[in-house]
Amino acid sequence: MSRPRTVSARLAEVRESFWLVPAAFAVGAVAAAVGLSILELQVALPFEGILPSGPAGARSLLSSIITAMISFTALVFSITVVALQLASSQYSPRVLRTFLQDRIIQATLGTFVATFLFAMVVLAALPARDGERFPELSLAVSMSLVLASSGTFIYYLHHITTVMRVSHIIASIGAQTRRSIARLPPPDELEAVVPGGVTQTVLAPEPGMISNVNLALLARLAREYDCAFAVVPAPGDFVAAGAPLVRVHRTARGTARPVPTDRVEQGVTIGVERTPGQDVAFGFRQLADIAERALSPAVNDVTTAVRAVQETHDLLRRLATRPDPTHVARDDDGTLRVRVDGVPYDTLLAMIVDDIRLVASQQPRVARLLDAVLRDLATVALPVHQTAIGRRLPPPTADRH
Repeated sequence: MSRPRTVSARLAEVRESFWLVPAAFAVGAVAAAVGLSILELQVALPFEGILPSGPAGARSLLSSIITAMISFTALVFSITVVALQLASSQYSPRVLRTFLQDRIIQATLGTFVATFLFAMVVLAALPARDGERFPELSLAVSMSLVLASSGTFIYYLHHITTVMRVSHIIASIGAQTRRSIARLPPPDELEAVVPGGVTQTVLAPEPGMISNVNLALLARLAREYDCAFAVVPAPGDFVAAGAPLVRVHRTARGTARPVPTDRVEQGVTIGVERTPGQDVAFGFRQLADIAERALSPAVNDVTTAVRAVQETHDLLRRLATRPDPTHVARDDDGTLRVRVDGVPYDTLLAMIVDDIRLVASQQPRVARLLDAVLRDLATVALPVHQTAIGRRLPPPTADRH
């Protein structure tokens, strides 16, 4: 699988990666240790007597710090891996992203690595003989980092046991999905149908999930070649290699000019997994997975399923008051250049109501909750969504019983 092709996509991948914060802590620790050691060995700083110990005692202390921090780091890794395994097996493999992007976990690992590297650099800077200038301030900073690591470790244990609770996982997925909903474009008041005929079809160069569509890049390319683009799969959809990826349309006044396929492909990022952002349905998929797994005979946790449905209720209610999301890019004169359709509201209802209702056929509490959710959605939904909601409402006679 190829990596994202644009600079913005690569930067977004780096920001969301697990290693960024620990790497920043590590680089900062090495730079601080080297700079402080050089400063202390070259300039007489007024910090003598902070830790009255000779080079031999300092080496012993720093060696103990290095050994202890290696053990601490291995312990944090072990706890994190166990947490990921439990979350994957009990809830859904798709919730692992929530743990990997947790800044507390990343900062804890970064603190331990920074303490270890700082102590190692200071150990290398110690003088070989007594009587030479001694980096006492660097040694004191190493001790402070050990104290900070101890406090961080205690807080990490509290944090990991908190975020492992299913209510916190569901709430975190809901909050992430609300951010995605908040970033949806406002309803386009102009006609968002690409008017011209199809002049070219760009095929997917590889299989994978549509993780991001760079509207600005595609819009610039469309203006350059005086055309319009319609992205075929929605963000979060799987596309097979060789399947239609982007269709090039002729504009009202444009001419049919061939567009380089490699430049069009740069505007659509294909990844190995779904990501939040433009893919609003990703959060619904995670919550549906949690509910369905909780209702399985192996788990049989109806309360967890109810909590997941309650979270989707709020999300569905937010989307019921707006038309199906469509990402568009226009010129200043209103000329449509890019159109990307999101997941329809009917598909979200099928994911939550239909799938969970099928699994919850023997759980009346969940079935009643789904009916109540649909009745509430019907009171606030736009007319365009009423058909999809009404098709799933129970008959009036069954509702009275």
